[in-house]
Amino acid sequence: MRTTPETENAGQEAAPKAAQAATGAPQAAAAPAGAVTGVSEVTDSVPVRFDTKIAVLLRDDLESWQRLNVTAFLVSGLGTTVPEVVGEPYEDADGTPYLPMFRQPVMVFEGSKETLTAAHGRALSRALPRAVFTSDLFATGNDRDNRAAVRAVPKSRLDLVGILVHGPRNAVDKVLKGARMHP
Repeated sequence: MRTTPETENAGQEAAPKAAQAATGAPQAAAAPAGAVTGVSEVTDSVPVRFDTKIAVLLRDDLESWQRLNVTAFLVSGLGTTVPEVVGEPYEDADGTPYLPMFRQPVMVFEGSKETLTAAHGRALSRALPRAVFTSDLFATGNDRDNRAAVRAVPKSRLDLVGILVHGPRNAVDKVLKGARMHP
């Protein structure tokens, strides 16, 4: 789903307690049963505004296939730790079922190696849910080896080629300072 900054405001609930378990970050108190949280008031004629943002930041020197691969890997875990970001299953007019997708756009940005390093530090300092993809993962072929490759390097020395960040819009915007929208 290709979006622009203007279209990213299209309907989402806030990060759940599952994000706290994944990151240790405190989350807002639970809303009363039946309440819609994390979404601004909506009418049929007014676009939905998301209170949260899903953002991927890619290093600007990656090849096209690497950008696509890294983005796919980075977003793959968010729905399992923050299930509220996933919508209902789809169905076409013939009744053919399709898997659910995120309820809100995934914004994709790019920046230099230094921009990624700074964004990573800001995401950590804000305790936002995040995922990383390092250059070492291009040489591995499975999840076990991917996790071992990341585990082998201290966070200050990770050769980041991509990060995913999810959280309140303003916090994610601050994390992404210096990045630009992916072309």
